Amino acid sequence: MSINHIVTPLDSAQLDSKEQYMFYHKMIDFALKELIVAVQRHELCNYREVELFKQYSDLLLYSIEAMRIKYMYDDEDNMKIDLTESGFPNYLEFRYLFNDLELRKTFISKLKSTDEVKTEFLDTLFRKKEAIKRDKLFEAASIVYYTTVRQKYIFNRFVQGKIIHTPKEVPSELLTSWSFYDVANNRPYICFMYFDYKGKRIDDHKQELYDVLKVTADREMSLDTMAYTIDRKLPEIHPRHIKRIDLGPIHNVFAKDENKITHAVLEGISRKELPLESYVVSLKIDEIFSNGEFRDGSFFNKQTLQKWSDIVKHRYVFAPHRMIQMLYNKTPEVINKLAKPPIQVADLKNN
Repeated sequence: MSINHIVTPLDSAQLDSKEQYMFYHKMIDFALKELIVAVQRHELCNYREVELFKQYSDLLLYSIEAMRIKYMYDDEDNMKIDLTESGFPNYLEFRYLFNDLELRKTFISKLKSTDEVKTEFLDTLFRKKEAIKRDKLFEAASIVYYTTVRQKYIFNRFVQGKIIHTPKEVPSELLTSWSFYDVANNRPYICFMYFDYKGKRIDDHKQELYDVLKVTADREMSLDTMAYTIDRKLPEIHPRHIKRIDLGPIHNVFAKDENKITHAVLEGISRKELPLESYVVSLKIDEIFSNGEFRDGSFFNKQTLQKWSDIVKHRYVFAPHRMIQMLYNKTPEVINKLAKPPIQVADLKNN
């Protein structure tokens, strides 16, 4: 079945042909790379945040490419994607990759060598004049997968960044970052926290900070709740500014939800007004700032806590020119609430 007959049901969230599967990977890879460039070009993050944004996005892209190799010729298993308010692979796919690569050495020991497979392929193509069978292609893909993919680069449910010094123009002294994949909505998030530390060595509390973030800031929640919890659990560290980036959803032909942008995209494709490879990426940036401090607790055990501002919310949309025109016509109520007019990215050309 070709990509023109995509009938992905909501309950199974599987693509029903390898052609659709390859098309999906091409689209997601292209959309994310366009997003990275646009975030930098339009200065939605400062230069240090952009560097970190790229690093986390590279892990995500690496993992998606690993999935492409893993499932390329596998007729028994199909990768699951989340079709509602996401567009990304189901979180379990990342876990399968990570667990799979735990046994990497065991699998490699059972596979043929690269030279052996090359010899077999050349013999089949040039001497026997036959096409390579799918099971042999899957075997070759498995060799590539287990010999080239590295577990440490797989996007995990929680990825902790280092503590670094901030640029001079930033009032806070230190910055840490982390990323997580929310299991409930199957979308990746990237977070930045600017903070001050009054002690001599931040390394003395580094592990404590990492442990608190992993436990309390590893899922989508109200940003003021996240900020208060982090502040309360780290008496020696004073958060000043927390910024969270929500990547997605990616609205495309595979999506099946009630989102107004998704509905407009699917309607345009079904009426042949838009090409099948049309896509739109939503991006949300929430920020919260410290407006001062107050002392809380008993007389003998007081702690300095932050007074947090209201959450500042920014909503962005990235789309090719033709899609932007469509959105102005079909979803003006959504476009009018964006922090900036829709940001133009390149068209995906599907051959």
